[in-house]
Amino acid sequence: MTKVKVEDIRNVALCGHGAAGKTTLADRFLVKTGAVAGTPSVDTGTSICDFDAEEKTHKYTIETKVTHFTFGGKKFHLLDTPGYPDFIGQTIGALHGVDLAVVVINAHSGIGVNTRRVYAEACKAGIGRVIVINKMDSDNIDFPGLMESIQELWGNACVLVNVPIGHGHDFKGVVSTLKPVATPGLLADPAAINSALIETIVQTDEAVMERYFDGQMPNDEEVSTLMKRGITSGTVVPILCCAGKADIGVQELLEFLAANGPSPADVERKATKEGVETTLTPSASGPLVARVFRTRIDPFVQKLSFIRVYSGHLKKDETIVASTARRGIKLGPILELQAAETHSIEEAGPGDIVAIAKTEELHTGSMLGEFSMPPIEYPRPMVGLAVMPKSRNDETKLSGALHKVVEEDPTFKLDRDAQTHELVVTGMSELHLTIIRERLHRREKLDVETKPPKIPFRETIQTTSEGMYRHKKQSGGRGQFGEVHIRMFPLPRGTEIATFCSKDRFPSMKEYHYDDENNFLWVNSIVGGVIPSNFLPAIEKGFKERMTRGVIAGYQVQDVGVDVHFGKYHDVDSSEAAFKTAGSMAFRNVFQQAKPALLEPVVKISITVPEANVGDVYSDMSGRGGRVQGSDAAGGNFQTVHAEVPLREVTTYARTLSSMTGGQGSFTMEFSHYDIMPGNVQQEIMAKAKIHEEEEEE
Repeated sequence: MTKVKVEDIRNVALCGHGAAGKTTLADRFLVKTGAVAGTPSVDTGTSICDFDAEEKTHKYTIETKVTHFTFGGKKFHLLDTPGYPDFIGQTIGALHGVDLAVVVINAHSGIGVNTRRVYAEACKAGIGRVIVINKMDSDNIDFPGLMESIQELWGNACVLVNVPIGHGHDFKGVVSTLKPVATPGLLADPAAINSALIETIVQTDEAVMERYFDGQMPNDEEVSTLMKRGITSGTVVPILCCAGKADIGVQELLEFLAANGPSPADVERKATKEGVETTLTPSASGPLVARVFRTRIDPFVQKLSFIRVYSGHLKKDETIVASTARRGIKLGPILELQAAETHSIEEAGPGDIVAIAKTEELHTGSMLGEFSMPPIEYPRPMVGLAVMPKSRNDETKLSGALHKVVEEDPTFKLDRDAQTHELVVTGMSELHLTIIRERLHRREKLDVETKPPKIPFRETIQTTSEGMYRHKKQSGGRGQFGEVHIRMFPLPRGTEIATFCSKDRFPSMKEYHYDDENNFLWVNSIVGGVIPSNFLPAIEKGFKERMTRGVIAGYQVQDVGVDVHFGKYHDVDSSEAAFKTAGSMAFRNVFQQAKPALLEPVVKISITVPEANVGDVYSDMSGRGGRVQGSDAAGGNFQTVHAEVPLREVTTYARTLSSMTGGQGSFTMEFSHYDIMPGNVQQEIMAKAKIHEEEEEE
C-alpha cells in the first residue's frame, strides 16, 4: 500500500433502503476509477460487492463489503452496506468505521423505511451525511415532491448541489448549483438554489459570512473548505443526483466527494484511557487507537476482523494489546480489502480500513491499543425460532456453526432455554433468520428444522398461604424422614429486601437469602432446633428446583417469598435428600393454595408508520391486548406510536405491519416487564401443559 496523507483519505459508507442502487453505484465507482475491470452487474450475479451465494441468489446485499480505489488524488475506502432493515447491524458497524455516510435514495420510490433509519444512525455515529438521489433515469419521478419530503424530514440543511437535466428516458446529466449554467430541461432553477446553498455554507465561518453579507462572494477554495466543514458538523447536507447504472452524474458525484468529503483529520473523535478523555489526532506517531467494526467468517473458516485505525499504526508481526485479549496479540498479515479479494500489506496508519486474519482474541467492538471509545450500540433482536438439526448426528455441529454466526453478526443471539430446553436463535426478522439458515446449508452443509419458540411464561402467586409436607418413607433398612412447615407470600418487584426482612415481620428470623434473578426470598425462622441447620440448605435447594420445574404449567416461578418456620426430623432417618424432597413438596402444595397465576412477558413497542395508518395501528394494538401510550411525529408525514403489548401477540408482527402499511412501516421492541395473563389464556396454556405432562408420563 502506498502511503497516503491522512488529509487525502476518504472513508465513505453507501447506505439507504433496499433497491436504491447502492451496490450498482459501488461497482460503477470501482470500474470508473480503474480499480477493477469488466462490467460487473447485480442483475447477472457478477457484482464485485455482492459476491456471497445468498446475495447472488436474492440480488441484494446482506453483508457490508469493503472496497478501495483512488480518484482525484484521494484514496477512497468505500463500504457498501445492506439496504434492508433486517441487516441493520451490518450498516451500524460500517457507520462507526467511516467518516461520511452517503445516503442513497431511489428517485422513483422515494424515502424508504431504512433510509430514515440509516440517516438517524449516521447522526448517532457523529458523521456527516450526503444524500444521493439515484435512478434519475426511472419512470414516474416526482422530483419536486421528493425534494419537499427530504427537507420536511431532515430540514433545510439539505440543499441541492446539482440539478438534474430531465428524468426518466430524458435524464441527460446534471448542472452544478455552485456554478449554475442555464440549460434546457432542468427540473429546478440552479441559480435560485445557489443563493440558499451559499448562505447555508457560509454560516460555518463568521468572518466569511460577514464578508458575504457585505457583498463579497467566497472563492472556490473557501467554498470547498466551508462545504467540508458544514458536512462534518451536519449543518450542510448536500444533495446530488445521478443514475448509477447509466453512468450519468457519477463523475460529478466522485468529484464532489473527493473535493468536499471529510478526511479522518476533519472528524473529531474522543477516546478514554484510565478515565481521562482525550481528542484523537490521526497521526502515525500517536498512540494506537483502532477498533474492530465487523467480523466475517469466510467459507474457509478464516476469521477476518475488519479494523478502522484512528491513531497510531499497525505493523505486521508487531505485538499489540487489545481490550478482549488477556495478553498481547502478535499481528499476522495485514490485509487490504477489495470486496472478496485481499492482499497483504506491511502496515496500516490512521484513517486506513484493513483486516486481520485468524486472530481469535478479536471480536466486533474490540479496541486495539490502550484507549477505549464509546461502544457501538446494536438493536436488540426480538424475532426468535427454536432450532434443531434435521439429523441427530449434527447436534454438536449445529452449536459450533451457530456460534460462528454469533461471532460475525451482533444482531443474532443464541440461547439454550433452561426452562424449555430449546436451542433458540433470535434475529431482527424472519428474513434475517431465513438467510442464516441458507448460510448454514451452504457453508456448513447443515440443514435445520425450526419452529416458533415457547414463550418464556412465568408462574407466581397472588395471596399468602401456609402449609406443610412430611416426607416419610420406609422400605427396609434406613428410612427417609423430613417435615417442613412454610408460609408463602407474594414478593412485588422492587421490594427493598433489607427493609422488608425486619423483626416486626419475621420475629424469629435467623437469616434470609435473596435470589435477584427470580425475585425469590427465603427466610429461616426455625427456633429450638426443630430442623438442624445442616438440613436447611437442602430445603432451599428443594424450593429452587421446584421453582425451575414450575407448579401449575411447568414454567419458572418468580416473585415469591417463603418463610420456613417449623419442622421435624428423625435422628436416624432424616437426610439432606429427605429434606430436599420435603421442601420441594411443601412448596408445591402451598403454592397451589396461594391463588397461583401465570405471568407473561410484555414488550414496549414503537411503531413508525405513515400518518394515514396511525388509526390502523391503534385499532390493531387494542385487538392484541396492547396499551397505546401515545404517539409523536417522526418527520416526513410519519408518526411513531408507542405501546405496551404481550409478546405472544407480536411474535410475527412484521408481516402484519408490512401488509397494513404497504411495506412502509417499521418497529422496534424491547422487553418491559412481566404481567398477569388474562384468565382465559391462562386456562388454555395450563390445559396444554397438563396434556403434555400426561403424554410424557405415558
